[in-house]
Amino acid sequence: MALNQLGLLRPVLYLSASHLVRTSVGTSSRVLLHFQNAGSQGGVPPPCLVRFYATKKSKAKAKGQQAKVNINASLVEDIISLDEVKEDMAAVLTTLKDDFSRNLSIRTSPGALDHITVSTKDGKFPLNQLGQISMKSPQLIVVNMTGFPEATAAAARALQESSMKLNPEVDGTIIRVPIPKVTREHRENLAKLAKQFSNKAKESLRRVRSNAVTQVKKSKEGVSEDTIRLVEKQIQQMADSYASDIDKQLANKTKELLG
Repeated sequence: MALNQLGLLRPVLYLSASHLVRTSVGTSSRVLLHFQNAGSQGGVPPPCLVRFYATKKSKAKAKGQQAKVNINASLVEDIISLDEVKEDMAAVLTTLKDDFSRNLSIRTSPGALDHITVSTKDGKFPLNQLGQISMKSPQLIVVNMTGFPEATAAAARALQESSMKLNPEVDGTIIRVPIPKVTREHRENLAKLAKQFSNKAKESLRRVRSNAVTQVKKSKEGVSEDTIRLVEKQIQQMADSYASDIDKQLANKTKELLG
């Protein structure tokens, strides 16, 4: 008798239990049940639950990002002017670009003479402001000094004394500049010179950083060591950034010179 009554209650108990399971688990359980049924019928297999862990690379990247500092310059102006330090570092990069422009031309276009400065009684002027520069052939550049004939001799002298090792020929107000054929050896020598200029720039950059750090260390009195360390890190980050820019300038110039 009792067993028969229990048998009659079994469907009711089953429905109640199913309702509780659906309510507590929610949508995700219904999705999982769907995949299980599909798997049993030869359909899509049930998904695997995977937990992702941070890799060493991602941890190192996160650590590097946390190590960066960005100090408000106004908060440490009593210690050092970070803006002035940045200007000094920027000047190093500007000097490098100027050295590349002045001394590392492969002499294959009229623009190769634009950087040459001519000293006159009225001051110093770029050659392209005093004369019209044109390329007559790959081996000959002509400078027409008709606009400033009085500066013809000075312009010829500036061309001869430039680092490009030119031998200008003067005919009235016309200056003919023969261009030696650019050999592979010449290109390689210029690339070596570019490396020397970049090393010189890095030395100047290190000198700026060292002087700045020395100034910071002299201000320890009345300043917490944590603040000093943060300022030093900021200076180092600035130096690293400009050192990276120097490397990029060298890579680009080397590629240009070697072709």
